Amino acid sequence: MKILAAVVNGINEEYKFEKLSLAEIQPDEVLIKVVATGICHSDEALRVGDAEFPLPAVLGHEGAGIVEEVGSSVKGFKIGDQVVMSYKYCGHCTSCRSGRPAACDSWAKLNMHGTREDGTHTFYKENGTPVSNFFSQSSFATHTLVHENNLVKVDDTVDLRYIGPLGCGFLTGCGTVVNGLQPKFGSSIAIFGTGAVGLGALMTAKIEGCKTIIAIDVHDSRLKLAKELGATHTINSMNEDLGARILEITEGSGVNYSIDTTGVAAVMKASIDVLGIGGVCAPVAVTPNSIEINTLMDLVFANRKLIGVLMGDTVPQIAIPQLIQYQKSGQFPFEKLVKFYKFEQINEASVDSNNGSTIKPILIIDESYRAEEPLI
Repeated sequence: MKILAAVVNGINEEYKFEKLSLAEIQPDEVLIKVVATGICHSDEALRVGDAEFPLPAVLGHEGAGIVEEVGSSVKGFKIGDQVVMSYKYCGHCTSCRSGRPAACDSWAKLNMHGTREDGTHTFYKENGTPVSNFFSQSSFATHTLVHENNLVKVDDTVDLRYIGPLGCGFLTGCGTVVNGLQPKFGSSIAIFGTGAVGLGALMTAKIEGCKTIIAIDVHDSRLKLAKELGATHTINSMNEDLGARILEITEGSGVNYSIDTTGVAAVMKASIDVLGIGGVCAPVAVTPNSIEINTLMDLVFANRKLIGVLMGDTVPQIAIPQLIQYQKSGQFPFEKLVKFYKFEQINEASVDSNNGSTIKPILIIDESYRAEEPLI
């Protein structure tokens, strides 16, 4: 089967549209016609080489689409189903069977090695060169083959053009709060960076009953939006003394929880420094940067915790339908954060995401889908 995909052929190269061959479907796979996909910072990290990944590759891991074919062993999906694509997990290791697929023993192999579990590829160039697959999904394509564990079925009434980012960015923000930090009702939280992950965390912190929600960024426009979405306080760290302002807001105690979504070394360290006694910090950005901490002074003396949370430690098949319901009730209005682009505008969308002018770009790949219904 011939498809059209946006391919990254080398580090820091732009996306290039190419016709690729799609491999034969395997028994546990599903053929998806991609309707729309978000662009995530993780895609950019791989494109520019901040995270190692075999190139050439078809990136994209926030896809939504329609089932066109199912493998012989697939039981939970049928042709015509609407689905969101998320990460892959094995389903049989201790973590998976304990309800923590984001901690799957084989998570890195299944999502970051560029091939199927058996080592074969799903995409090939016209000259036979194999092209790597990302997240067992690769949604920057008109069609893709996806393992059934990647898929979340959604109701036919749901507009697929909006919900792809629920598969990673918003899922990570939400899950980091609910499953990682588990904030107590009435507690305080500082969120560093108001992109999709940060604002997803912010909206969830409000849902979970945090009393003090502090959004930190360097873009006033994003901070204004953060205020609309539930931030009780905002700080432009370019113009204010961050530490002093947080002490003022928290009456000298520091915050109970913090999340860093920026991956900037100085900001990651600040997200620890603003914690009060017993505070918990979750740095979740995909970044090549590291920080130096003094475990005794930065953590032990104040009984602080530094935790890692991958993909929000979520079960996508449970969390994504919940987020859709939160959106419908007005509690998680992620539609305010998106901007739509045509598929051929992928390089423009990538630039806009990187410079902060667009919080969550969404590429419309199948323009015939609900063409009679205007986008917001």
